Amino acid sequence: MQPKLKNLVDLVASGDPLAFRELFDRFAGKVHAFALKLTHNDATAEEIVQEVFLKIWLHREGLSAIDYFPSYLYTITRNHTFNVLKHLAHEAHARQALEKVLVKTHEETEEAVIYEDYQRLLDRVIDRLPPKQRQVYSLCHQQGLKYEEVAHRLNISRLTVKTHMQQALRTIKTHFSSTMGLWLLSLVSWFE
Repeated sequence: MQPKLKNLVDLVASGDPLAFRELFDRFAGKVHAFALKLTHNDATAEEIVQEVFLKIWLHREGLSAIDYFPSYLYTITRNHTFNVLKHLAHEAHARQALEKVLVKTHEETEEAVIYEDYQRLLDRVIDRLPPKQRQVYSLCHQQGLKYEEVAHRLNISRLTVKTHMQQALRTIKTHFSSTMGLWLLSLVSWFE
């Protein structure tokens, strides 16, 4: 190492703040250029300069044992820059994962709202069905019973159950085909 540089490094090692300022002024530009080359971000490179020189100051007692300061500085800068890049990559990955969760949650919430609206509309239509149709529909669709089971439970024929069910489904389908156009139109306008 050049005698003048060696003397400057020794002064920094002994805790001389003016010598540290001179060392900073002499090498900060090189550290910044190297960090900028690796990070492609001026603000990040500036932070790296500050952090590298902070490390040097905090560990100044060991500077006297260093044979060639520029190599030492290069190694610290390279290692710190790689650590920063790893951290930034981890942050970006975490941010992407969070965004996926938020988008999925938003989509699930929208789907839940749409389903609830649909279910409310269906419930209103079912409530307007004649009592026997409503009862047959409820037993078949909501409780999952077969036509034979419903016929046995209500003491009516299987054919009567089938007829009530067909009429109930026709009423629901007719109502939804006329209402869905308006419902979908309002839904689409809500998303605009």
